[in-house]
Amino acid sequence: MDGTTFGERIRELRLDRNLSLRQLASRIDKSAPFLSDIELGRRFPSEGVLRAIAKELRVELAHLKEYDHRESITTLRKLSMDDPEWRLALRTATAEIRKGLTPEEMIHRLTESERESDDR
Repeated sequence: MDGTTFGERIRELRLDRNLSLRQLASRIDKSAPFLSDIELGRRFPSEGVLRAIAKELRVELAHLKEYDHRESITTLRKLSMDDPEWRLALRTATAEIRKGLTPEEMIHRLTESERESDDR
């Protein structure tokens, strides 16, 4: 995935299907401002609305869910608020990301340290 947000992906798919915001909103029985808020990241649809959007855009529901990062962000925010050690760890990770650490490198580092722990 390339950093595209949930709303951006819905907009991309809608445009790929040559649907206006109003057309898609009408097809899922929602207002255009509501759908606009979803595309702009101001709101997130319920499971039922998300299912209707996926159907109209002819994509799997799971595909759209891949772009919804709310749970992971909420978890990280809670960790950083509740525990100073996690706050330091996340600040350190952020600094490394700003220096150019890629997702693949981070996963490798984390899984490599797990393997080393298992070998002990």
